[in-house]
Amino acid sequence: MAEKKPLIKEFTKGIIKENPVLCLVLGTCPTLAVTTGVSSAVGMGLAATAVLVCSNSVISALRKVIPNKVRIPAYITIIAAFVTIVQMIVKAYAPALNDALGVYLPLIVVNCIILGRAEMFASKNGVAASAIDGLGMGIGFTAALFLMGSIREILGAGSWLGLPIPILNSNPILIFILPPGGFFVFGMLMAIANKLNSEKPAKNKEEIGCAACPMHDNCGKLAKGEECAAE
Repeated sequence: MAEKKPLIKEFTKGIIKENPVLCLVLGTCPTLAVTTGVSSAVGMGLAATAVLVCSNSVISALRKVIPNKVRIPAYITIIAAFVTIVQMIVKAYAPALNDALGVYLPLIVVNCIILGRAEMFASKNGVAASAIDGLGMGIGFTAALFLMGSIREILGAGSWLGLPIPILNSNPILIFILPPGGFFVFGMLMAIANKLNSEKPAKNKEEIGCAACPMHDNCGKLAKGEECAAE
C-alpha cells in the first residue's frame, strides 16, 4: 500500500494539477492545430500517450546506461523510434486520421511534453513510476485536446464527431475553427484550470504558525511569552 499512493499521485497530477497543456503550457502548437475537430484531437492525444508511456519506460530502464553527455540525443532517438512505430500503425489502420494530423504526427518527436517528461522524470525514476507518469500526462494531454476539439467543433462547425447538431448546424460560429477561436478557447480552459488549482483548503494554525498571523506585528502577548492573541 505504501508504494501505491505515490504511483496514484504520479498518475493524477498530469490530469489537472500539472496538466501539460492547460497548466504547464506545453505542446501548444499541435494543440491549436489539431483541435478543429474531436476525432483529430483525440487521435493526436492517444498517439502522444502511447509514445509517452513507451519512451518513458525505455528511458527509465536505460537511465543508468545512457552517458550523461549524450542523454538528449539518446532520448530523441528512443522517442523517434516509438513515433515511427505509431505513425506506421496509424497509416495502416487509420489513414483518414493520418491525413487529418498531417505533419503534426511525426512532429511528436520534438513535442516538448515528451522530451520534458523524459528529462525531468523518466531519467530520475523507476520504470513503473515513469510509465504511470507518462500515462497520466498523456491522459491529461488527451483530455485537454478533447475539450478544445469538442468546443471548437460544436461552436465552429455545428457538429460533434462529424454528426450535425440541429440547432447549431445551420448557423455555426466559424471563428471557432480558425486560429483566433483556438486561442480564445485555449485561454478560457487555462483560466478554468488555474482556478481549480488555486482553490486549496485553508491550512490550520499549527501548519501556518504565528509568523503568518495577521496580528503578529501588534501582538503584545508574544513579548510576555503568553499565547498568541489569535488563539
